[in-house]
Amino acid sequence: MQPLTVTEASERILSGTIAPTDLVETCLDPIAAVDGRIHSYIHVDAEGARTAARAAKAEIDAGNWRGPLHGVPFAVKDNYDAANMPATANSKTRLGNVPRQDCELVRRLKAAGAILMGKLATWEYGTGNGGEYGDLPFPTARNPWDTERFPGGSSTGAGVAVAAGTALFAMGSDTTGSVRLPAAATGTVGIIPTPGRLSLDGILPNCWSLDNPGPFAWTIADSATVLEVISDRTPWDRPGPVTFRRAVGKAAGGMRVGVVTDVGPGMPEPDNELAAAFEAGLDVLRSLGVELVETRLPVAPSTCFAATSIIGPVESAAIHERELRECPDDLGFALRDKLLAGSLVRAIDYIAAQRQRQIVADAIERFMKSFDALVTFGALHVSPRLGVEPEMTAFTMDTLLTPFSLSAHPALIQCTGYTDGGLPLHWQIVGNRGDEASIYRLAGAYEAATPWRDRRPGI
Repeated sequence: MQPLTVTEASERILSGTIAPTDLVETCLDPIAAVDGRIHSYIHVDAEGARTAARAAKAEIDAGNWRGPLHGVPFAVKDNYDAANMPATANSKTRLGNVPRQDCELVRRLKAAGAILMGKLATWEYGTGNGGEYGDLPFPTARNPWDTERFPGGSSTGAGVAVAAGTALFAMGSDTTGSVRLPAAATGTVGIIPTPGRLSLDGILPNCWSLDNPGPFAWTIADSATVLEVISDRTPWDRPGPVTFRRAVGKAAGGMRVGVVTDVGPGMPEPDNELAAAFEAGLDVLRSLGVELVETRLPVAPSTCFAATSIIGPVESAAIHERELRECPDDLGFALRDKLLAGSLVRAIDYIAAQRQRQIVADAIERFMKSFDALVTFGALHVSPRLGVEPEMTAFTMDTLLTPFSLSAHPALIQCTGYTDGGLPLHWQIVGNRGDEASIYRLAGAYEAATPWRDRRPGI
C-alpha cells in the first residue's frame, strides 16, 4: 500500500476510518523495513510518537479536533531543536546535545496536533562542500528511488523520508538549495517561502543572512497545508489572513508566467531528460490556459552562485569559529573544508558579495513584477551517483537556485516525471514576495493534470 498523503490522512482521521495511533504505525513499519537501507533518520522516537498519537486520538474522539495536521506524523532535520530529543546536526561535536525545549516551528506543529517521529539525516551542521565522505557519526542518507544515488543536501533525510513514507511531511532548511536540491533528487515537493514567513528560532544557523526553513511534502495540497499552519505574516503580504490551501485547485488559466530556459553564461546545459520534461511541462501549462512568456533572468545564475560562494562560507566560519579552532579533528572533511575556505576570505570581498546580493535582489524584484510566477530549471542534473564526488558537487552547484536565495523570493521544486532509469525529474516555480499562493495555484494545476504523484519508490 502506498503511503497516505497529509490530505488523505487528515480526511481519514476526521471520517474515523483511521486513528492517529494507526497512522503512526504506518510510518514506523517502513522505518523498520527500509530505513536500515536509506538512513532517513538519525533518531526515531517511536514511544514518544505513540504516546502523542494516543493523546491525539483521545482529543479527536472527544470532539477537540485542532485542524488538518492533528494526528499526522512528521519529522525534522536534525538542526531543529526538539525537547528531550538529541539535536546532533550529524556532528561529533554535538553528540551529547539534548535541548530542553522545542524550536518555534516544532512548537507550532505540535500545537496543531502533528506528531513528531524523530530527527532526520543532514550534512554536518546543515552545510558542506557538496560531497559525502563517510566520516560523520551517522550513515549517509540514500535516495529511495535508487539507493546508489545521492538524495541531495543538506536536508538529506527530509526528502528521503517523505518519498519513502517514513514521514508524511518533513521540515528542512535551505541556504542556497538545501530544501530544493533534496526535493529535486527525491521527487518530493520542497518550498522555501518568502524569508520571514517561517521562524528560525531554535534552528541551528548555517548562514545568518540566507537561511530559510521549508517543508517537504508529497503533494502540492500537503505543502500548502503545512506552510499555512506554521506561517507568520511578512511585509509583502496582502491584507487579510495568510491562506495557501484555497489556491490549490484553482484554475491556472489566465496566469502570466515567465519561462526561463536560458541558464546563462558559466552554467552547463541541463541534462537532456530534464530539458525534455521541462518542455513537456510547458505544453501542459499551455493546455491549461496559462500565458507563457519566454524570458531570461536579469542576472546570470553563475554570478549569483559566485556571490553565495563567498557569503555562505564566511558566515558559516563565523558561526563555527570555536569548533574550527578548538576541535578541528572532530569535524568532517566537507564542513572543515568549507570553514577553512570561509576563514580566508577578505572582509572587502565579503562586503562586495553582499553589495552584489542587493543588486541581484533589486533586479529580480523588478523583473518578477511582470509575472504571476516564473518557471525555471532547478538543478541542471538528475540525482548523481553516491561517492562520485564530481557528479555530486555538479548536482549541488550547477543550479538556478541561488538567484532566488539572494533575492528573497519564494521558490518551489516540483516533480515533472521520471528518467528512463526511474529517477525523478523536476522544475522550479518562483513567486513574488509574499505570494506563495500563486506558486501553489500554478503547481497545483500542473500536478492535477499529470500522473507523477501516483508513483512511489519501489524500495
